[in-house]
Amino acid sequence: MNRRFFLALTAAGLAGGAEARGETGVVPIAPQAEPYFRDWLERFYVTALAAGLPRALLDRELAGLAPDPRVAADDAVQPEFARPVGAYVQGAMSAARIAEGRLKRDEVPAFSRIETSWGVPREVLIGVWAMESGFGVRQGDMDVLRSLATLAQGRRRDWAETQLIAALKMIAHGDVVRGQLRGSWAGAMGQTQILPTVYLESGVTASGEGRPDIWNSAADALATAAHLLEKDGWRRGEGWAVEVILPPGFDYGFSESDTKPFAFWAARGVRRSPTAQWRAADADAPAVLLLPSGAAGPAFLALPNHFAIRGYNNSIAYALTVGLLADRFAGGAGLATPWPYEVALTLDQRMTAQTALMRLGFDPGTADGMIGFGTRRALRAWQKREGLPADGYLTPQLVQHLSAAASRA
Repeated sequence: MNRRFFLALTAAGLAGGAEARGETGVVPIAPQAEPYFRDWLERFYVTALAAGLPRALLDRELAGLAPDPRVAADDAVQPEFARPVGAYVQGAMSAARIAEGRLKRDEVPAFSRIETSWGVPREVLIGVWAMESGFGVRQGDMDVLRSLATLAQGRRRDWAETQLIAALKMIAHGDVVRGQLRGSWAGAMGQTQILPTVYLESGVTASGEGRPDIWNSAADALATAAHLLEKDGWRRGEGWAVEVILPPGFDYGFSESDTKPFAFWAARGVRRSPTAQWRAADADAPAVLLLPSGAAGPAFLALPNHFAIRGYNNSIAYALTVGLLADRFAGGAGLATPWPYEVALTLDQRMTAQTALMRLGFDPGTADGMIGFGTRRALRAWQKREGLPADGYLTPQLVQHLSAAASRA
């Protein structure tokens, strides 16, 4: 046994007797693993033991573990944050997908029970199912333990280690065997791509009995997704968002700020689009204005259920796509305002804009190239100061403007 590893176990109060001397086996580290990975695995082994995982299981399941280079590459390019929202939504809403989703409404006998139990309409669940795995077809074939171990070497170490321990607990509890733990590069699993912690905390069967089989049972995967959405705040009887038309001269600075009922927005000239889905309960629900493609694109009043979908995947593009798919699956029409042509920004452009905002005194958060709420908020504040439409939408021209302003500052 590696002497430093043995001393770490001893210091943690976890080494003793024959097991501490390695007589029952140690974790053989893959020879191709780099020293940084070896060091991490030794530390993680101690953490996993402290979490109550059996030594024999760790020795078996961590044997030969090495980083997967595909994971790091995929982590650097996440389409929900890298592609323009309009392009992302339109790419996901093909006529074939909409037609297939409509057929799925009657293909899962458990849908009625799921809707009654958790209150999430089947069309929304089918939207999640479509986005996550193409209705169960593309669940990912990567080793979940290896993917999470790889992610633990980067910016999300604590998160990845928590997920890795949860995956090991799934094996320890007898929920799965290692061979079943296949999923995406990010460790998401099954037909609705849930994480190991979610499986342990929210995994349910559609029947209410036994262990959920999210890989082979569409009903269990959809019931688990419904349970998770309910826990994230899904409100029965309400919609997810309403497309709206903004009046001339509207103050775009209202976007992603005030949460108000529809009467507030109506008093400012905002009206529902002619194709918008609408329920009576939506009138009193708190709504947030979203301009995902800026002032030139469609506008939405996002209701609480939009943010419940964001709990599943914290991306405006993803949540909009799930909701818009659900509307189409239910027979609704498309948007009244078309998506504009958008130019994709490079990672360097996005990071340049974030760095420039920092230098100009506006806090976008970490300059990581992910254009999230913090960056949009900072951009709106800067746009307002410059007398520009404060829609929080970053374009190549604004990147140049920001960069020049930061250079002068």
